[in-house]
Amino acid sequence: MSLALFYVAGVITLGGALAVVMTRNIVYAAFGLLASLIGVAGLFLLAFAEFLALVQILIYGGAIVVVILFTLMLTRIEDFERLTDNAQWPAAIAAAAALFGLLAAAVLLTDTPAAEPQAVDFETVGKTLFVDWAVPFEIASLVLLVALIGAVVMVRSNGDRR
Repeated sequence: MSLALFYVAGVITLGGALAVVMTRNIVYAAFGLLASLIGVAGLFLLAFAEFLALVQILIYGGAIVVVILFTLMLTRIEDFERLTDNAQWPAAIAAAAALFGLLAAAVLLTDTPAAEPQAVDFETVGKTLFVDWAVPFEIASLVLLVALIGAVVMVRSNGDRR
């Protein structure tokens, strides 16, 4: 049963990732990213990492996709009209295929020890996150806030400084 769920989560993850890189519409790419992140959250659930699955859905699936959509709404549409296809896409496909082959070989040729998955309780994760990693957590939130303010300032049109 868990192997079937693993394959379902893997298909959702890979399908969303392919939608991100293959679509020409950035809104569809954002929803493909959301599908891929939900698939990764499913993989975390299968590994008994409930906290990481919750964070994956709330922070990445919710906040990051919303920030992408807000950025699209704040960006002038004229900037996208000048975009053209990149001539380097054949080299990118070759590099991606080579990387996929390397990763597939590493997965297939590496023996993994069989062990029972163990869940980590929320109390231990919370203490580690908010005691040991409190300062980096706050720095990351400040960096995201500065990036959001910078995006708003950059998209102001006509130098309007109200």
